[in-house]
Amino acid sequence: MEKIYLVEDDPKIASLLKDYLEKYEYAVTIAQSFDKITDEFKAVDPHLILLDINLPRYDGFYWCRQIRSISNCPIIFVSARDSGMDQVMAIENGGDDYITKPFNFDVVQAKVKGIIRRIYGEYAVTRKSELIDLKGLHIHLTAMEVKFKGETAFLTKNEFMLLKMFAEHLNDVLSRINLLEILWDNENFVDDNTLSVNITRLRKKLEDIGVYNSIQTVRGAGYKMVDTWSEQ
Repeated sequence: MEKIYLVEDDPKIASLLKDYLEKYEYAVTIAQSFDKITDEFKAVDPHLILLDINLPRYDGFYWCRQIRSISNCPIIFVSARDSGMDQVMAIENGGDDYITKPFNFDVVQAKVKGIIRRIYGEYAVTRKSELIDLKGLHIHLTAMEVKFKGETAFLTKNEFMLLKMFAEHLNDVLSRINLLEILWDNENFVDDNTLSVNITRLRKKLEDIGVYNSIQTVRGAGYKMVDTWSEQ
């Protein structure tokens, strides 16, 4: 049974969401102490987090960053904030998806199911090898991290899925639609700008470990990954 950690300070919403998700056989734990979210997260050890933004003391962006420093557990923001900037900030702080309140319970369940299926279920990585080795650039599939010359970058779920796809199609142009379909079950749920944010973040993490200009924009077509690091 997959475990969900629900960080929501509205007791009514938290209770309704917990009851609904438990009908689909998820084990849902509601946050109790909003100044000890990281400690509770470690204790629950969930498969997925549903995280509100407006929380007592520290906001959801803060807690997302804290969790990202120790885990790649997928995080879905669930918030009444509906501005595009809040959604961009959610992605930039390490979130994997964003749902706006008031929400449709079926949409929440579908997004939860989709992410869990991709990370842990039928669409999860099934390769016998846990490593993709591209001429010294090492992508660790189970740890969701990439290493180059002793430096390591930890990836979010979306960053990992993008890098894995680029690595498996090295030098091939991948359209924006193709990449959106990899990240989400239904691209209609996603602002196209979200893909751009994830690409930017992935490029930055690669640069942080010394890999430059590898993910290139092909104007009017999409993106491609080229081998720039083997010459470094």
